[in-house]
Amino acid sequence: MGFKINELFNVRDLAVIVTGGASGIGLAFAEALVGNGARVTIMDINVDAMKREVGRLASLGEVRGERVDISDRASIKSAVANSVEAFGGLDVLFANAGTEAGSGFLNLSGERVPESQIEEFDDANWDKVIATNLTGVMSTVKAAVPAMKKRGSGRIIITTSIAGFMVNAIASLGYYPAKAGAAHLTRRLALELARFDILVNAVAPGGVVTNIAGGLMKNPEVRAAASKTIPSHRLGEPEDFHGIALFLASPASRYITGTEFVIDGGMTLGVAD
Repeated sequence: MGFKINELFNVRDLAVIVTGGASGIGLAFAEALVGNGARVTIMDINVDAMKREVGRLASLGEVRGERVDISDRASIKSAVANSVEAFGGLDVLFANAGTEAGSGFLNLSGERVPESQIEEFDDANWDKVIATNLTGVMSTVKAAVPAMKKRGSGRIIITTSIAGFMVNAIASLGYYPAKAGAAHLTRRLALELARFDILVNAVAPGGVVTNIAGGLMKNPEVRAAASKTIPSHRLGEPEDFHGIALFLASPASRYITGTEFVIDGGMTLGVAD
């Protein structure tokens, strides 16, 4: 019939790649897929964390790891090829890996940060963020699409951010245009790949407690202050992304492409009570 929950959200035996999968939202994606029968390759630049999480998730299902730097085209191409060979193909790609390098033009106390003003901004900082959060996403998808075309279908889920359509003074300058670019890249890829039954969507998190920005959101004072600006009165946790991972990887979303799903507890709506 196709409407039973175990059919709609069935991801069993799917071959999956998750970049940036050793922590945070990427790890949540991997947990959801492995825990429901998919075969998952966790890719991460942090080898120790990757090995630790592969070992932990191995009790749930089939999972393997690959060390990858997505700002290095050769690295991502090789890692994707290894995963395709190991699993005999590729069904789902979570292009999740990203970075947030340095401070914005204001610090948390509202003071100007001299080295982060536009006239003093470090070009290497800009290059790193763009290379990882935008070019790295493109390179990851480029490496993955041939295997999906060979299979005749696929799902690509790109992690963007609410920073792609709203700004603040705290995060590094390059983060905003990189995430906005990744969102537009999602739509462009969806247009191109629909003919091949490859669906491309994005997940745009708000404030989430992860290791990004040096784990800033794990600071109790920062968490408390940020929670006051969110209608749900809390920051997101990686576990809040289990559901969207299963939805976008499964038949439940089979007629959705080019869409960016905002997961932010209402943060972009404004302050409530």
